[in-house]
Amino acid sequence: MAKWFGKIGYEIITQTEPGIWAAGDIVEREYYGDITSDHWRRQNSGEINDNVTLSNVVSIIPDQFAYENYSNMAYVEIMGAKWKISDIEIQNPRLILMVGGVYNG
Repeated sequence: MAKWFGKIGYEIITQTEPGIWAAGDIVEREYYGDITSDHWRRQNSGEINDNVTLSNVVSIIPDQFAYENYSNMAYVEIMGAKWKISDIEIQNPRLILMVGGVYNG
C-alpha cells in the first residue's frame, strides 16, 4: 500500500432557476490516504495516440465535507494529473475511490 496526499475536486451542482440545475464551480480539498491498487493500461481508440486509463483504488480518510458531498466528487489528483472518479464505496471510516480515465472538465 502506497501513501497518498493530494486533491479531490468536487463539482458542486447549483440551481440557477426553479427546476434548472447547472454545473457549478469546482471546489478542491486536500486529503490523506492510501493507493491500494495501482494499475494502468493503454487503449487503442483508432486515433494517433493511445488513451491511458488508470485503474487505481484510492482509500481516503474523509472529513465531514467529503461525507456530505461524495456524490459530487469529480476527480482525484495523482502524480500531478487529474483522473476521473468512476466509483465510490463507503467503508466507514473510509471512502474507497475507484479511478478511471483522464478528467477533462
